[in-house]
Amino acid sequence: MARYGMLIDTTRCIGCYACRIACQNQNHLPADVSLIDFHEFERGAQPCVRVETVPTQCMHCEDAPCQAVCPTAATYTDPDGIVRIDSEKCIGCKYCMAACPYQARVVDHRTGVVGKCRFCTLYAPLEEGMSTCLTACPAGVRMFGDLDDPESDISKRIVETNAQPIAGDLTKSKIYYVR
Repeated sequence: MARYGMLIDTTRCIGCYACRIACQNQNHLPADVSLIDFHEFERGAQPCVRVETVPTQCMHCEDAPCQAVCPTAATYTDPDGIVRIDSEKCIGCKYCMAACPYQARVVDHRTGVVGKCRFCTLYAPLEEGMSTCLTACPAGVRMFGDLDDPESDISKRIVETNAQPIAGDLTKSKIYYVR
């Protein structure tokens, strides 16, 4: 069975927010609800200073704190290792939001249900003219694939670039970053 993950290359990110907008469109989210956040850091020293843009989202943790605290088991890990939410079971208690060390969960104020990245590249059929965070990016920042297949493009790129989860081994994240 595959163990899916994503690689995000911050050295290529131009901070255009195209991935965020595509995600909002794909998930039919209002403008004030986003499953992708952006953080900016100044790197370097004068006169060679640059801004590093780091997009963050649900890390699809193998040791998911959000799942451990969910009183209704609305948060679960599917057979592919992807952390998902059963919106029918979610009571909007926000325990998962408090437990997430990445602050990657949001409440859809229209429904009261908590949401997060769901790797729609794998699961959601694309509507005509829609794109995902992967396909919308003009700089090719994101890569998706099977982390357990050493021959997959993502596995090779993680090794090539020494990509690491953003918080080390804190939660066994399936999102890797090139920084």
